[in-house]
Amino acid sequence: MIKIEELVHAYIHSHCDFEKELVLTNYFQADWEADILIVDAGGMSHEIEIKFSKSDFKNDFKKSYLNKDTGEKFLKHDKISCGDYACNAFSFLLPMGMVDANLIPEHCGIIEFYHNADTWETEFYLIREPKKLHEDSYWKLNDKDLFIRKMALNLLQRKMEIKGKHEELIFKNPFDIKKIK
Repeated sequence: MIKIEELVHAYIHSHCDFEKELVLTNYFQADWEADILIVDAGGMSHEIEIKFSKSDFKNDFKKSYLNKDTGEKFLKHDKISCGDYACNAFSFLLPMGMVDANLIPEHCGIIEFYHNADTWETEFYLIREPKKLHEDSYWKLNDKDLFIRKMALNLLQRKMEIKGKHEELIFKNPFDIKKIK
């Protein structure tokens, strides 16, 4: 069975243009994590959620969040379907035939994959284009400077994490140090 990291790698390297698109994996946006987030040069964004099992797929529709300001509770796909969402498009990436397309809400795009374990090749099939949820640029709804700073911090954290696994660090982890006033 293909691992999620291998599937993500296969998809982004076959479907994304790294010179024209910003591509992030496991990116936390609002209260949930995007398995793949693609933002094009014009600021249009597409979240792709990967599901390997029917139960995981069904659970995605049960995800609810609490608005910290109003105390209002809402379901993730209710926000997506009404366009009250940061991304312009949302799709599921699923194993071929795992879920009948008629059971997937119309606002969701559907991408299916077939992984050949013998040749280690993975093929992707666009079953349904996602609906455009709204016209606003991702950068109109998200602070681009904060986004870039968070990306830089994540890269630094990963570098320190990887370095720490291979070497004994001789300085305190900078992420454990409290802010200097």
